[in-house]
Amino acid sequence: MKSFVVTEDYVGKRLDEALFAAGYALSRSKASALIKDRKVLVNGKVEKAHYLLELNDNIEVGEREVAPTTLVGEDIPLDIVYEDDDILVVNKQAGLVVHPGNGNPTGTLVHALIYRGVSLGGGDEGRPGIVHRIDKDTSGLLCVAKNDEAFASLAAQLSTHSMSRKYKALVLGLIYEDDGKIDAPIARSRREPMKYCVDLKGKESVTFFHVEERYKNSGATLVSCRLLTGRTHQIRVHMEYIGHPVIGDPLYGKGNRKLYAEGQLLHAYELTLAHPRTGETMTFQAPMPKHFLDVLEHLD
Repeated sequence: MKSFVVTEDYVGKRLDEALFAAGYALSRSKASALIKDRKVLVNGKVEKAHYLLELNDNIEVGEREVAPTTLVGEDIPLDIVYEDDDILVVNKQAGLVVHPGNGNPTGTLVHALIYRGVSLGGGDEGRPGIVHRIDKDTSGLLCVAKNDEAFASLAAQLSTHSMSRKYKALVLGLIYEDDGKIDAPIARSRREPMKYCVDLKGKESVTFFHVEERYKNSGATLVSCRLLTGRTHQIRVHMEYIGHPVIGDPLYGKGNRKLYAEGQLLHAYELTLAHPRTGETMTFQAPMPKHFLDVLEHLD
């Protein structure tokens, strides 16, 4: 049983929100599950998830029951950039799915990590250790949690936007502005369930971009993007929304597959986070993959 006393920082917050923010639950939904299972006491009593905390409330949190994973490891090559007792940073190759899901029960990054005997903490049974993900055909940096404490810390950094993720994308058409901000909410498409779209009823989504290179003869622009939020397919949706879909993307945009047709040319090249145990700011970088560089070399 873990316990903490409510300080001014948490006064007025919902109980489930505070448990997540303070690192005692891996997500808001898991905090709610703990409360529903009567594993959380406020001043010795069971309260609802929407209970508003008061100064000096004493919160006791019981241990969650973790079901062992049933996934079987697979020998899949990985480019591990960094690893310690708490986190692992991998430079994921394009074509590799991050975790099992519909249509991809095997052959994922999670299976590769299990094969290597990597301890994975937090997350659901089917996606242990996975705090954030990148799409199958997107390459680049991904951080994995090796214990529950690391998972909670990384999840909180994502929630507060303190984790920085930067991408490079080759997009269709010439962008004449040097810098831009795309602030457009994203939701799942009602017409095509596999896609997402800009929707006023969607979740807040913000992408900043900077033009790195314009290829005038080829009609393409290389941009770097920084995510403030982390919605599914966010860069892909936002770039299509402003009329410059990511080249090679099989889902978004028209006429964007003439230069490359094997998946979106999108690479997560930089990741900055606070180490879950030490608080040290750590920045990792991954070079552009060969298939991306090959396309750039043939432009203009």
